[in-house]
Amino acid sequence: MRVAAVQHDIEWESATQTRDRVRPMIAQAVAGGARLVALPEMFATGFSMRPERIAEDEGGPSERFLCEQAREHDAYLLASIAQRGADGGYRNNAVLARPDGTVHRYAKIHPFSYAGEHEKYTAGTEHLTLDVDGLRVSLFVCYDLRFADEFWALARDTDLYVVVANWPAPRHEHWRLLLRARAVENQAYVLGVNRVGAAKDLGHDGGSALIDPLGRVVVEAGAEPVVVAGDVAAATVAEIRANFPFLADRR
Repeated sequence: MRVAAVQHDIEWESATQTRDRVRPMIAQAVAGGARLVALPEMFATGFSMRPERIAEDEGGPSERFLCEQAREHDAYLLASIAQRGADGGYRNNAVLARPDGTVHRYAKIHPFSYAGEHEKYTAGTEHLTLDVDGLRVSLFVCYDLRFADEFWALARDTDLYVVVANWPAPRHEHWRLLLRARAVENQAYVLGVNRVGAAKDLGHDGGSALIDPLGRVVVEAGAEPVVVAGDVAAATVAEIRANFPFLADRR
């Protein structure tokens, strides 16, 4: 299956403008054969610590946009959105929209306390692995990438991890290293989707990438808005794990 990362700039706290910006990029990804199209963390607004200003209800405009795009292109759309739950709390949700209109949400387990995210957004408590056209896909958001144990917990039932992010330029090499580490440790594909552009005084260098289960870079973006795509296969994961049964020794 072909998967694509839509690496784009974000109009700060302006969801309508950003949604308009990414629409043709999604079409480009699907035209290139992608069945799963992923966009960055808080794709429509940027990584804002003002949820009272930018958060939407579950089922709100940005989620509906993903659903509309999934239905229009007969593809799976994934991105993170700042959302307000039924309990009134705010969460940084990775939202996956299926072509049939079904929606799944994963709440970021590790809010980025360095930026005060834990003070504004409630941490998630549950992992999420989904079947996407026979591929077992597990979802994570940005800072989650630093916590290897979260990935280990899902390894045996995961073919592809998708990490959507707003990973800043000063720690860009950490992003590149950790994506490869998570792939090697778990013998699975990893698709990392980052933004580009500046959020106030903080830059983002992109580097969205697809890593294979042996840690090899299938495709990697530079620091410009771009769509990158590559092919993944559950059979490849199974073959590598059969040839190198390292997961069996994990305690």
